[in-house]
Amino acid sequence: MQQKSLSRRTFVNALAALLGIAPRLAASEPPPQSPALTFRRDPPVVTSAEQVLNVQDFEALARAALPPAHFGYIATGADDDRTVVRNHDAFSHYEIRAHRFSDLAHLTTGTEVFGVAWATPIYLSAVSAMRAFHPEGEVAVASAAASRSLQMMLSTGTSLPIEEVVAARGTAVWQQLYPTDDWFVTTGIIRRARETGCPDIVLTADSRGARNNETLKRAMLADSRRCMDCHVGNSHDMWRRGPMFAGLDVSRVTTLVPPDLSPAFLDRLRVEVKGRLLIKGVVTEEDAVLAVEHGADGIIVSNHGGRNEDTLRATVDCLPEVVAGARGRIPVFLDGGIRRGTDVFKALALGATAIGLGRPQAWGLAAFGRSGVEAVIDILNRELAAIMRQAGTPTIADIRSSLVVRSPYG
Repeated sequence: MQQKSLSRRTFVNALAALLGIAPRLAASEPPPQSPALTFRRDPPVVTSAEQVLNVQDFEALARAALPPAHFGYIATGADDDRTVVRNHDAFSHYEIRAHRFSDLAHLTTGTEVFGVAWATPIYLSAVSAMRAFHPEGEVAVASAAASRSLQMMLSTGTSLPIEEVVAARGTAVWQQLYPTDDWFVTTGIIRRARETGCPDIVLTADSRGARNNETLKRAMLADSRRCMDCHVGNSHDMWRRGPMFAGLDVSRVTTLVPPDLSPAFLDRLRVEVKGRLLIKGVVTEEDAVLAVEHGADGIIVSNHGGRNEDTLRATVDCLPEVVAGARGRIPVFLDGGIRRGTDVFKALALGATAIGLGRPQAWGLAAFGRSGVEAVIDILNRELAAIMRQAGTPTIADIRSSLVVRSPYG
């Protein structure tokens, strides 16, 4: 019973921290004290990204830097936010089997994706409206990706034109696609990306209508600013304001993803996309099989960071069955809940080709701009290299499923 109470309190405290609210503890439940914390001095004020010790620490810095509604947009999940929590917590249910006898003289985090050499199995996933977190928005993120040789995925809801982002990155980005329910708009977005030198498209398949983002709604109520200062007509519909929709007739658009997102739609999209087609949001073996059968070049295991539905299924728990559905025919990627280099290692061991970062890059951007994003990348790469040494894996290819086991404690 005591363990259940602590778990409930931990969740409530975490949710309160997201909103910057001091939680009330019952008199019978004093906050637990660690001996190490009892004698620890207050940490110095963080003034640069280089001082931040781990990725999760950027979250509090982002909350302090942002207006309530903008931080709420990053933090929110669906319903009770439990899938947001589960995405990261599930990594603790896997343990790494360390090995001591191996040659680590030439350890490298480099890997190969779609026949291209990557410096690390990490990429920056699509996050909408990055100027809500920092004035330089997606350009700062692209510059950070360029400095660390990372692949970047650009959201359909980008707050800056794709041309500026590609110029800052110095090479093609993956263009994430919200196809909308107007095929003319769908093809217009694909064409604009292709004309900018970005033929690879990432279809987001998990935004199927309205979502219940209560944390965001609470944060908006706590924000004294006028929404209309940024959102003309108080509209939050990205197709009414996003640069990716500039010059397109959006008068018939009513939703970001069409109701007929069927295998037939995938076939139609496959014809239109001249580069690679990745499908983001796949969490079951059955959908992985369908994606492969209908022309996908890659699959991204994702639940949109827990923002669209509160299924309580963490992406890392979905990964093995999606890998089984792909049967080695196409690469499988993963996003959701990555906060440590050990998380990256575990995802790779369970079959992921690479992993995407969503919230962490936004936290880093909000806190310190480009240098914050670079620090997030550097921390994860440093931690990944450290656990590779302990596991006796000098290369990414050496990370195998036998190195990870389910924890007997969770």
